Amino acid sequence: MSVWALGINHNTAPIDLRGRFAFALDQIAPTLHGLRTALGASHPHRGIESAIISTCNRTEVYCAGDPMALDHTLGWLAQSGGVSTDLLRSHSYVLEDGPAARHAFRVASGLDSMVLGEPQILGQMKDAVRAAESAGALGSTLNQLFQRSFAVAKEVRTSTEIGAHSISMAAAAVRLASQIFEDLGETKVLFIGAGEMVELTATHFAARNPQSIAIANRTLERGERLAARFGAEVLRLADLPERLHEFDIVVSCTASTLPIVGLGAVERALKKRRHRPMFMVDLAVPRDIEPEVKALRDVYLYTVDDLASVVQTAQASRQAAVEQAEVIIDAGVQSFMHWMDQRDPQHGVVPLIRQIQEQTDQWRAIEMARARRRLARGEDVDAVLEALSRGLSRKMLHGTMAELRASDAEARDQTARTASRLFLRSQSKNPL
Repeated sequence: MSVWALGINHNTAPIDLRGRFAFALDQIAPTLHGLRTALGASHPHRGIESAIISTCNRTEVYCAGDPMALDHTLGWLAQSGGVSTDLLRSHSYVLEDGPAARHAFRVASGLDSMVLGEPQILGQMKDAVRAAESAGALGSTLNQLFQRSFAVAKEVRTSTEIGAHSISMAAAAVRLASQIFEDLGETKVLFIGAGEMVELTATHFAARNPQSIAIANRTLERGERLAARFGAEVLRLADLPERLHEFDIVVSCTASTLPIVGLGAVERALKKRRHRPMFMVDLAVPRDIEPEVKALRDVYLYTVDDLASVVQTAQASRQAAVEQAEVIIDAGVQSFMHWMDQRDPQHGVVPLIRQIQEQTDQWRAIEMARARRRLARGEDVDAVLEALSRGLSRKMLHGTMAELRASDAEARDQTARTASRLFLRSQSKNPL
């Protein structure tokens, strides 16, 4: 049994590639079903535990089971995103066992986020785990991994100041808008979507008392609930092309798989505005606003990746908190791996056992081939067997003898104790 994580994030893949692997929360269960069905087609990979975390910054597949299923998982993910396996491999990362646990703990704690210490990822991970559990894809191993991730994240939040100096995406958007418009109190702001990110961003803009706020959402009822908080107008998405020119600031973050605001709509809006500038923020992955819009002269369009340089501030102030968090995470990883080893005593040594067996098989094949050649030449059978046994024993003892002769005193003593325990056992236990 192994645990592994396969993923892409804002550090390894551009936004358009990440968009191909973005799964809305209601897509997680059927997607997991597709993964488990694909892995189950090969008998050894049946019963794989799995979970998918998908946000605007990352898509990660966590699995527990036969590590040989990893290549099949990579192929399945590439196919689901409509890209080649080689392309996905060049932009992805694969972590197994301890490194996979460390990564999950760092993600939950906000250490792997574009905004260092941001708290939203923890809630997103919890939602993903609930979705995997509801889909019947979450077994005891992954459940233990994620529950420990949440516990580590909680300790990091309460024991360090990891989030004390963070600048959120929402705050960064307000800061950038202030560079375009001298007085945000004279601007009209449109939010497309009604999810958590839009709600957070609207809260920051509302604090600057803009002239008006409007909410456009596919579901009017949800848009009305959010609009009530800010005294905002509610629009239908179908009304956007005719109303877009009214707004100085547009912030969009939906789960749409296709752009909602196209180049043509923005071009028409600029003509009606007589080319007064528009500030646009696309927080969605995949994109809500066509990327070609950025080339228009009077539009300032920022994506989540564009905001990265703005949010990475006060790094020195946070370094001490990061170091403290890493210590907490290290302890969590050790505890989790100990739990894994207790469940499967051979978990940590299976790869070593496999390598030793392969090496001894190679030695045996070499010596057997040499013995057959000598027998074919008519040499004495006893002499050939003597040479065969001597050759095997020398090969098996070569590494140990070299260490005993070449190591420094402390290492030599340790090697001697290990060699004594392995090779000088009581003759009474000898099966011969």
